[in-house]
Amino acid sequence: MEIVKADITDIEEIGKLYDDVCDYLCEHENYPGWKKGIYPNENVAKDGLNDSALYIAKNNNKIVGTVILRHKPEAGYKNVEWMAENNYEKIYVIYTLAVHPDFWRLGIGKKLLDFAEEIARKEGCVSLRLDVVKGNIPAESLYKKCGYKYVGTTSLGYEEYGLPWYNLYEKVL
Repeated sequence: MEIVKADITDIEEIGKLYDDVCDYLCEHENYPGWKKGIYPNENVAKDGLNDSALYIAKNNNKIVGTVILRHKPEAGYKNVEWMAENNYEKIYVIYTLAVHPDFWRLGIGKKLLDFAEEIARKEGCVSLRLDVVKGNIPAESLYKKCGYKYVGTTSLGYEEYGLPWYNLYEKVL
């Protein structure tokens, strides 16, 4: 498996991956509250690509996972006390960590998080941050296993989608 920056030719396949994840979640326990066509969708991938922030995990030339790394927090991040300084030029926020359901439980999520940490360290970042909808037990377990620490719970403004509370995590580097 390799993790590389996405390019424009990957967008359609990434959109399909997001749809497949949402279809699976619709039929099973939807811990993250993702909704097909709303979040994540192809436009999320395009925005990540435009920001030069979208990375893909490929297995045998098939995209099996994605992650977006930005130096920009959600507005609600100001509502908690973080462990590291708040200079976002030296902090990556992890967005849209997604793995195709056919590849769950194979360590791809962990590999994407390790990759994010490697990039952050190379760039001299002081921490990585992320949010997870409250009650997303599988994701929270992964983050804790990878060394992320819970720092607080806040609203990120997604109440209209039935997602009022997010747990925030940070990994100081």
